[in-house]
Amino acid sequence: MMRFVITAVLTGLLFGILDGLINANPLAVKLMSCFKPIAREKINVLAGIIIDLCYGFAISGLFLFLKDILSGHTGLMKGIVYGAGIWFFRGLMNAVSSWMMYHVPGRTLLYMLLTGLAEMMALGILNGIIIPS
Repeated sequence: MMRFVITAVLTGLLFGILDGLINANPLAVKLMSCFKPIAREKINVLAGIIIDLCYGFAISGLFLFLKDILSGHTGLMKGIVYGAGIWFFRGLMNAVSSWMMYHVPGRTLLYMLLTGLAEMMALGILNGIIIPS
């Protein structure tokens, strides 16, 4: 149980750090400028931290629930498979929906896809390595 809590907290913190790095770097600011008319001027950092910690518990809880049916013989492989799965539901579906609903440049969509994949892989691998298979 303690290993799960530690993993969930680490997952939430890593999620927040990666979101900051992915969305606040100069390239991202330039690529995401198409969202500027609807973007908030300021972000509530405390709310963001709390939300990311809750996401960490959700991500780790789902991994714990699914780990026995995920492909792979090692925790690392299960984490990679899990990361790909959560990327599908978070990254790929978000990019496709944005493409369908908004005027988003292709390079912005590609950035969203690639950074989302890297982020979800990192979170999946973290869970696969720490939570025993």
